[in-house]
Amino acid sequence: MPTHKILPGSRYQRGAVGIMMPFMLISVLSVGALAMDVAHLVIVRNELQNAADAAALAGAAGLYPANPNPAWTNGVTKGTNAIALNKAAGTTLATGTVQAGYWNLTGTPAGLQPQDITPGTNDVPAVQVTISRSAGNNGGPVATLLAQVFDGGAKGTTATAVAVLAAPGIIGNGGLFPVALSQCLYNYYWNSATNQPKIDPATNKPYLFRIGSAYHYGLCESGQWTTFKSTDNSATATRDLILNGNPAPVAIGDQIWIQDGTKTSNYNFITVNKDYVMPVTNSLNAGSLGPITAFAAFHVTAAVGGSGKYIEGYFIPNYKVTNSGGGVGPYYGAYVPPRLAK
Repeated sequence: MPTHKILPGSRYQRGAVGIMMPFMLISVLSVGALAMDVAHLVIVRNELQNAADAAALAGAAGLYPANPNPAWTNGVTKGTNAIALNKAAGTTLATGTVQAGYWNLTGTPAGLQPQDITPGTNDVPAVQVTISRSAGNNGGPVATLLAQVFDGGAKGTTATAVAVLAAPGIIGNGGLFPVALSQCLYNYYWNSATNQPKIDPATNKPYLFRIGSAYHYGLCESGQWTTFKSTDNSATATRDLILNGNPAPVAIGDQIWIQDGTKTSNYNFITVNKDYVMPVTNSLNAGSLGPITAFAAFHVTAAVGGSGKYIEGYFIPNYKVTNSGGGVGPYYGAYVPPRLAK
């Protein structure tokens, strides 16, 4: 029978492999530990971010009513209380930093601004929440798994969220009343310096005024029926919009159709003693398109057809838009639900 020969050096190679195996095993375990720890930290970081988002949104909701001044203290309280409703890595959260102030939507300046600034057009009330898993906070740093074998230790992680209370840039389906207001009328009855309706000194309440078509009222007292993005001039089309609102989202900058005629019978379908949101335009020429500049909140006290042909009421602040389509616009008395800005 043939005899198997041991090649020179093979005995030493087998010995070398035996020596190398522990080192190779350490390398494999190190990579596995790193992958598992990174995945675990990402999960915990996401849980913290979800908690910060929820707390910031709760805090921003607490700022309402925001005019003439946001409810800063209530916003901080609501945000703080919401932290404890969440968990991270199985631990119920207990602490976080909650601050309220103004947030510039353009990022200039960046970061949360003090409550006592004079807000500009892009400065809106906000709540900022920061939550950490770190020494002494919410159960301490996040324990790593296999990395402990290699002296990896626990890792701290932090999440921050900012939620704002802003005016609408888009109104969703059903949220608009089909009367376009002139920008001049709005400027006449709204104090843009205080973001409040102008007050009638005779009543110490917002000015009560009538909105009628340009056929019967001056430019600064006029409003015109609109069918939004449709050019239908019929009374029936307008009546459907009175009852059901806009059939599709409408945004600032959109061109809407300004109807001609007074549509006298339509005043009978308006619900009085009710709040509405109406588009504002600086081009109220009947039988043409006009661009939307903002959305105004208005309380209707009377609707008169016949020889009157007017809607009576006054501008209101702090109206909550439920049919928000998002976006951000100038504040003309209406707010959308709180949204995340960071």
